[in-house]
Amino acid sequence: MGKNKKRWFIQSVAGLLLTGAGLSTCIHAGVEKLGGEDWFYTGTLGLVIFQAGMCLVIDGVRYR
Repeated sequence: MGKNKKRWFIQSVAGLLLTGAGLSTCIHAGVEKLGGEDWFYTGTLGLVIFQAGMCLVIDGVRYR
């Protein structure tokens, strides 16, 4: 496996994992909001994680 292909694979997989974790965190924040709990910081963290994952996936395309 070439160096660029290996980097693409690692970066894309990490990005997909972060995207899923961010979405799960945002859903958890939504459940907290419905329950009347403090949800703002959890939701913000979820959005940051989601965006980081999307950036990794999109940036990984150049190594493909």
